[in-house]
Amino acid sequence: MKWVGISGGWRKINTEIENAVRSAVSSIMMRGDGIVSGGALNVDYISLDEALKFDSKAKRIKIFLPTTLEKYVKHFRKHARLGDISLKQAEDLIEQLTDLKATNPEALIENQDTDFTEENKKEKYYERNSKVVGVSDELVSFRIHTNVSEGLGTADTVEKAKKKGIPVYENDYILKD
Repeated sequence: MKWVGISGGWRKINTEIENAVRSAVSSIMMRGDGIVSGGALNVDYISLDEALKFDSKAKRIKIFLPTTLEKYVKHFRKHARLGDISLKQAEDLIEQLTDLKATNPEALIENQDTDFTEENKKEKYYERNSKVVGVSDELVSFRIHTNVSEGLGTADTVEKAKKKGIPVYENDYILKD
């Protein structure tokens, strides 16, 4: 069995990208391989949702968080209150990750370093990207360019995978705000 990292944008998505993510994850799971991802919104959320359709016990799923689930929950609820994301997005992700942990605690890998703050969150997310790449045998990326973002986190993950020497399958999208 191979572990396939899935990396992609969290800010914005459309039906085309969602369908591409679901198709890639479906293919991975149907051939008996597993996915590794980062537990964020949009691409990561969709990846986990699709993978669970094929592996309800989450034995071929690894989700890395940049902090503990408890701190991650607070982080997403805070950003929902600030209006950066919707409350529905935050609560759906929280429910998905909480359910995953209940189903298979080994599938949700929490960073026990609880020093996760607004000031160092980028560093913690990039550390999480390193962990995803570290256990992956290949990477599929869905880099989403918007007026607000150039997909720097996805680019970081792709760069790390290329340095590791694993196959990288890149998908790039441009979305207007």
